[in-house]
Amino acid sequence: MFTLPACALAAAAFVLLPHAAPAAHATSAVPQPQQVSLASAISRLPVAEESRDGYVRSAFKHWVDDDHDGCSTRAEVLISEARTDPVIKGTCQVTGGSWFSYYDGKTVTEPRSLDIDHMVPLAEAWDSGASAWSGERREDYANDLDAERSLVAVTAKAKRSKADQDPAEWLPPLADARCTYAADWISTKLRWKLSADRAEIAALRELAEGCGHQQIDDVRAVGATDAP
Repeated sequence: MFTLPACALAAAAFVLLPHAAPAAHATSAVPQPQQVSLASAISRLPVAEESRDGYVRSAFKHWVDDDHDGCSTRAEVLISEARTDPVIKGTCQVTGGSWFSYYDGKTVTEPRSLDIDHMVPLAEAWDSGASAWSGERREDYANDLDAERSLVAVTAKAKRSKADQDPAEWLPPLADARCTYAADWISTKLRWKLSADRAEIAALRELAEGCGHQQIDDVRAVGATDAP
C-alpha cells in the first residue's frame, strides 16, 4: 500500500472527474486566445546565424522537481500525457500506463521505452540564443511545463533519431504529424524568443505551404519584458 504523490493525485482527479459546464454568463467573459497562421508566425522569428561554441548539455539543469511535490519534470510529463491512468509507485515512479508517441504514431505501454523530448532541443536552443541566458532561465526552459508541447513523451527511437536537429534536418517519420510538429516548433521558439537560421526558416515555410489553414495560438514570450 502506498500513498500517491500530489502530482499523481492531481492527474487522477483530472482523468476521473467529469468536466463541469461553465456558467453561461461567464463564457463570454473568458478571453479566447488570438490565432495566427503558420506563415505569419514564421515571419515573427528573428533570423540569425547559429553557433554551438561553448555548448554543454549540463548548462541546462533538467528533470528537476520545481514545485517540490515529489515528481520530477520527466514524471510530470508522463503523468500529464498518459492516455490511461498511469501506474505510480514509491516517490512518483511511473511504472505503467499508455502513451501515444505522435512523432511516429506508436502506442507505448512501457514508460522506460519513452524519452521526454525538448521540442526545440537543448543544443538548438543554445545555438539560437540560450547561450546568452542566465543559468536560471536555461533551467526554466529545460523544465517548461507551462506550455503543452514544450516537452513531449515520444519513443526513444524517434527522440534519438531527431537528436539535436532542426526542421531543415529532421521531421517526424509520420507525415501526418508534420504540420503539428511545425506549429509546436514555431510556438516554442516564439515563446522563448529564440532565433532561426535561414535553412530552418526555408524548411518551415515549405512545411507551412502544405498545412492548409492550420493556425496556432498567438504566443506571448516568456519574460517578454525582461532581458534574457
